[in-house]
Amino acid sequence: MLSRLADTLVPAAGRLTVTADADADFAPGGIIAANHTSLADPAVVLAALHRLGVQPVVMATAGLWRIPLLRGALIREGHIPVHRRDRRAADALDGAAEALARGRLVLIYGEGGLPRREDAAEAAPEAFRSGLSRLVDRTGAPVIPLGQAGARRVTSGGRVKQLAGVVTAPLRRPALHVHVGAPVVLMGERAARTAQAHAAVTAAWRTAAGHLGEPAARRDGEPRVPA
Repeated sequence: MLSRLADTLVPAAGRLTVTADADADFAPGGIIAANHTSLADPAVVLAALHRLGVQPVVMATAGLWRIPLLRGALIREGHIPVHRRDRRAADALDGAAEALARGRLVLIYGEGGLPRREDAAEAAPEAFRSGLSRLVDRTGAPVIPLGQAGARRVTSGGRVKQLAGVVTAPLRRPALHVHVGAPVVLMGERAARTAQAHAAVTAAWRTAAGHLGEPAARRDGEPRVPA
């Protein structure tokens, strides 16, 4: 339901396009790793995946389970709450491992949170936390890198700017793009696996940003160009 809803709502807020590498593959039991830039990008990613025939189990902040209209759907569809900085945080990896064992695709945000900057510019994914690597260590699942760009044009910044972005998006119709890369089998120690996953998602993001005419080829650390 959430994937269908996203694919219905996102076109009202922006112009979504989707591409994939020729050898991209959503084999059962894979981990989809995406970059996280905006409160809007989960809907953008779910809409793009729905168009590709994919309905993943999503690892998402546990706060969403406190929203009455969402809680039932999240539980019914088997999505996984992530309790950050809480003793229950490890439960999310248990749930993800179980979903992968059942052949489900699991969507995870390697960065583990949103960037703190308030501008609407594109920027390379921030450093990944260890959760993705630990999940791969437990399951041996391949990682499917996904890059999204443009979601910060819908929502970014403080609360007032976030609300203004949502309200005006149907009028502005910002361009949104999602690109899916080929699966990657992570190798080596945990730090090396984390670096490999980050590099693969960054490459997918650069392709997505390039479709929007964003400065995707810039080196990390160079000034951002506002969207």
